[in-house]
Amino acid sequence: MTEQTATGEHKVGRCMLHNWAEERAVAALGQAENRFQIQRQGHKGILTLDQDTKMETVTTHRTDFLPPKGPGVRERGIRSELLEKHITLMIREKIQAEQSAPPAESDFCSTTQRDFCVEGFVPLTPELTQAHDYKSDAGVTFWSENRHQIHGVTAVQTLEAPFRKSAKFSTPISERLDEPELPPDN
Repeated sequence: MTEQTATGEHKVGRCMLHNWAEERAVAALGQAENRFQIQRQGHKGILTLDQDTKMETVTTHRTDFLPPKGPGVRERGIRSELLEKHITLMIREKIQAEQSAPPAESDFCSTTQRDFCVEGFVPLTPELTQAHDYKSDAGVTFWSENRHQIHGVTAVQTLEAPFRKSAKFSTPISERLDEPELPPDN
């Protein structure tokens, strides 16, 4: 191949080895036009010799796959069609009446103004029944109120803090010094 390029036998316009049949078939068609037009637009007259014909608008897909046609007879009764038209007309009129109605006047009053700033409202603070210290008192919850009905809770040492950690379960009986007497053996 290097010998052909060096001698100048291999030119740009020559055909490749496997394309010689196509090149020979269109060689006569490409003589009248310049090389630039052929490369850009292709050879004219290969698909048809009549250049003035227009392409068909029907494709093979359109001819093979036609939209389904109806049976040609009435599928619904006249009464059901009239009823459907009447219902759609009523719904359309109702929606148009709602859309054409003037908007309701806006009330720009906040909840605080409406509920708490009413004339004659006197706020009352409840009387204290006993002294509470929020730092040291335990909170009253559902579980603290119903601690006797809960299964699996360790023994309660103090009523103020029923859910504190208890080591009574794992402490041997002989080491329990805070109990006055040992539990009875069964």
